[in-house]
Amino acid sequence: MSSAFDLGLGVLDHALVDSEGRRCGKVDDLELEGVRDGNPRVAAILTGPSAWSGRGRIGRVVAAIVRGRLVRIPWSEVDRLDSAVHLRKTAKELGLGRGDVRAAKLVERIPGSSL
Repeated sequence: MSSAFDLGLGVLDHALVDSEGRRCGKVDDLELEGVRDGNPRVAAILTGPSAWSGRGRIGRVVAAIVRGRLVRIPWSEVDRLDSAVHLRKTAKELGLGRGDVRAAKLVERIPGSSL
């Protein structure tokens, strides 16, 4: 992944899709390294409510109110980028998408949800 692009437009807020094609979150922030030595590069994708604290005042307030854990996905786990960020492993292997499973159990109880 050596092509140059605008990280804000190319990655932030894009859906995360695991190796099985399952949507499993979104890119909330990026962890950079090498900024001080003039060779910045993405080290990891950060996802989860606590990652919002790096997104300005509103993000800090929301991160303080909403509980949730931070998941750090090493950049080496990114397979490709297009309209989503496609990952090399499953959501389970990366510790993602646990909220989706809980939500699915609730939705199953709603009459007509299986249509």
